[in-house]
Amino acid sequence: MLRHHAAACRVVDLSPEECAAILVQAQRVAQALVRAYHPLGILTFQNNGVYSGQETPHFHFHVVPRQAGSDWGIGPPQLATFDGAGRLRGTVHDAGGDAQRRERVRASASQLAETVALIRSKLPE
Repeated sequence: MLRHHAAACRVVDLSPEECAAILVQAQRVAQALVRAYHPLGILTFQNNGVYSGQETPHFHFHVVPRQAGSDWGIGPPQLATFDGAGRLRGTVHDAGGDAQRRERVRASASQLAETVALIRSKLPE
């Protein structure tokens, strides 16, 4: 368990043991995502601070399944509609289409619950 409050915690604040524990859990999540979705790849990343794209300072680690043409923004709501989350490979991101893209991948609470149950069922021991 992290010893820091999430709001004050940055990757540079973590101990080596905390970093190791986080990566072990990220690996478990990646294994579950591979079992659940058979993605073509897994993207992992962590960002800290407003200038890295984080709106509210806190520590978190992304483990994102990727499919052909998917954009980096795929996250929990998009997992519920994984097949529709991508865009054509080579398409430059146009922020003007963000609202439409978010609507396309919007998921209901029941879809999200089903997605969570599926991923949890695929977690290795």
